[in-house]
Amino acid sequence: MNLETENYKTQTARWPEEGQHILAQYDTDSIIVYQAYRPSIGQFAIANGYLGGPDFSLSRMSWIKPNFLWMMYRAGWGTKEGQEMILGLRIRRTFFDSLLDAAVASSFEASGMADRAAWQEAVQASDVRLQWDPDHSPSGDKLSRRAVQLGLRGDTLKAFAQSELLEVIDMSDLVSTQRQHVHDWHTLMTPREDVYVPASQSGQVGSQ
Repeated sequence: MNLETENYKTQTARWPEEGQHILAQYDTDSIIVYQAYRPSIGQFAIANGYLGGPDFSLSRMSWIKPNFLWMMYRAGWGTKEGQEMILGLRIRRTFFDSLLDAAVASSFEASGMADRAAWQEAVQASDVRLQWDPDHSPSGDKLSRRAVQLGLRGDTLKAFAQSELLEVIDMSDLVSTQRQHVHDWHTLMTPREDVYVPASQSGQVGSQ
């Protein structure tokens, strides 16, 4: 598994406690995002190195999350039906940044636009939705910090699932092993994450 892990308690000491921040594991060229799938989809992706097969649909919106613990909250640490397999999906940073640039807020209230019709037009024109949701602790408690998730559809989803996908990481062993430590943060190991600053916001440290 090509993924760096670190003690959760150690990580929280450097993470911001409030505001909107992208926490992610990344390097010079790539960034890891997470999704949860039923076993048939997850096993196909692991075996073939891309998302596809008879049970994976390119015709509906699919949501990706760069924050591991947001994914764990959403999937119940892999215990929810249809979300048993957690995948780490390494994609190109340039592609991830392009998603952020193209994203339209999933609600008019969050968009900051003055005109609802203009927001609806932007929604129709973009393949990417953006939501800032409450981040969560390993045990599921809501935090003041907010985490991002991106909804993909159409040609953008196809690119994510195939041409922009560099590596499929099976998270099964890590999730099952660490699930028992969700209330003991001194022993819990999670993917190492740091604040990610998109290329378009270079020099800034997250938005407040």
